[in-house]
Amino acid sequence: MTTTERPNGLHHRNIRTHQSDDTSSSDGARGNVQEEDLRQWQNYAERVKVRVLAQVQDHLSEIIDRALIESVQPPSNSQPPVNGKTTKQHSSGYQRMDDGKVFMDRASLLDELFEISHIRTIYHMFIAILLIFSLSTLAVDYIDQGRLVLEFDLLLYAFGKLGTVTWAWTIMFVYTLCVPYCTLVFWGSLYHKFPYKLGLSLGTGLLMSAIQMCVLGVFPIYVVVHHQLPPASRFIVILEQIRFLMKAYSFMRETTPVIMKNTPKEGESPRFPTFSSYLYFLFCPTLIYRESYPRNSHIRWRYVGVTAGMTLGCLFYGYFILVRLCIPIFKPDTKQPFSKRTMVLAVFHSVLPGIMLLLLCFFAFLHCWLNLFGELLRFADRMFYKDWWNSTSFANYYRTWNVVVHDWLYYYGYRDILWLSKRKFRTAAMLSVFIVSAVVHEYALAMGFGFFYPVMFILFAVFGVIFNFTMNDKRKSPMFNVIIWMCLFLGQGVQVCLYCQEWYAQIHCPRKGDSLWELLVPRSWSCSYE
Repeated sequence: MTTTERPNGLHHRNIRTHQSDDTSSSDGARGNVQEEDLRQWQNYAERVKVRVLAQVQDHLSEIIDRALIESVQPPSNSQPPVNGKTTKQHSSGYQRMDDGKVFMDRASLLDELFEISHIRTIYHMFIAILLIFSLSTLAVDYIDQGRLVLEFDLLLYAFGKLGTVTWAWTIMFVYTLCVPYCTLVFWGSLYHKFPYKLGLSLGTGLLMSAIQMCVLGVFPIYVVVHHQLPPASRFIVILEQIRFLMKAYSFMRETTPVIMKNTPKEGESPRFPTFSSYLYFLFCPTLIYRESYPRNSHIRWRYVGVTAGMTLGCLFYGYFILVRLCIPIFKPDTKQPFSKRTMVLAVFHSVLPGIMLLLLCFFAFLHCWLNLFGELLRFADRMFYKDWWNSTSFANYYRTWNVVVHDWLYYYGYRDILWLSKRKFRTAAMLSVFIVSAVVHEYALAMGFGFFYPVMFILFAVFGVIFNFTMNDKRKSPMFNVIIWMCLFLGQGVQVCLYCQEWYAQIHCPRKGDSLWELLVPRSWSCSYE
C-alpha cells in the first residue's frame, strides 16, 4: 500500500522526543497518538470491508442469476441429480436437445426460507392475523345477533353447483387425454408414408383445432353461462379450460417436431411418447411437456398434510378478507353518492385487502397447491416462482412471479415468434406475449365474475407494458423495489375497488336486455342506489 492509499493521518510519524523531567506526560501523549492511529486504521479497514463485501455480493448475485436463468442442457447420458443421486436418462427422443427448459431437483424458495426462524416468524404473523379475523367475526356476530357460530354462507355460495363443475371437468379431461394423443398417433403413423406431408399436417391440424374449439372453447363457456354457476365454480371451469388448452398445445408442440425429424428405418414404426407419460403430464405442476421428469424417491405424507391444511387455511383467509374488509365498504346500504372524494377513499380503503388477496393467491396457488400436487406425484422440480418480492424492475417481476406460466409464454410465444421472424422483431414478440397474457387474464375474470370490466386488461396491457420498458433490468437501486411495491399496492386497490363496485351494481341494477352495449358497458357507471 502506497502512502497515497493510506487514510489521512496514517503516514509514518517521525516524532522526535526530547527528554523532559515530566516523563509521564510524554508517555501519555504518545499513547494518545497510537490510539488515534488505531481508530483511523479500524475505520479505514471497515470501509474497505464494506466495499469488498459489496463487490463480492454483486458478482455472486450475477453468477447465481445467470446460472438460474440460462439453464445448461445436461449431458445426454444423465439426468439432473434426484435426491442427491445421478441416474441415467431414459432413452427418449422427446427430450428436446435445444436450449429448452431443463428440469432439475430443487425445492420451492419459500420452503427453503421457512427453515430460517426470522422468515418463519412472518408466516406466524399471518396465522395470527387469520385468528384475529376469526375472533373479530365471532365478536361482531355475537354483539349483533347473539350467536357464537361462524357461518360461511358466502363461501358455500361461491362454491355452489359443484356437481355441474365435476361432470364438466370430466368431459374436458377425457377429451384432453384422448383426442390430442390419438391425433398425434394417427398423424405420426402416416406422416413419413404420405406423399403430401403438408396437406396431411394442415388437414389434421385444422380438424383438431375445430374439435378443440368446440370442446375446450365453446363447451366451458356454455356450462358457465347456461347453468349460471357461482363465482368460485366459474373460475374452476374456466381456469381448467385454460390449463387443458396450454397442456395440449405443449404436448403437440414438443412431440411433432421430433416425429418429423426422426424418419423410421425400413420396416420400423415411428416411436411415439408413452400414454402414461402424457397422463402424468396432465396432472404434474408444469406446462412444458417432457416424457420424463426428475422424480423424488418417496412421498412425504406429513408435508402433504401440512400443505393441504395451508391451502384450506388460505381459502378461509380469503373469505374473512372479503367479509371483514371488502363487503362493509362496498355493499349498497353504505353506498354514498359518487364523487372524486368517495372514489379516492374507496381505492385507498381497498389497498390493504387488495395486497392481502394478492399475497394470498400467490401463496395458496403457486406455493401450496402446486407443491401439493408436486409432492403427491413425486415431481422434483419445485421452482414454481422465484424471489419476485425483491424485484427492482417490472421485467424481472413478470419473469419471477409465476415461472410455470412464464415458461410456457417464453418458449411457445416469445421464442417461437423470434424463430419465425429470424430474431428481427424482439419488441413485437414481447408485446405479443403481453397482449395474449392480458387477454387471457381478462377473459378469466370476465367469465368468473359474469361481467365485462377490462380493469385487468388495461393495467396489464397498458401500464404493464409501459412499466416493463421503462423500469427494466437496468434498475438496480432498492428505491425501485419500493416503487414496484407501491405500484402493486395501488394496482390491487384499484382492481378490488372497481370490481367490487361493479359486482354490487350488477346485482342492484341488473341488465334490461342482451344487447352488445348492455354487455360491454359497466353497470357501475350508471347505476343509482337511491
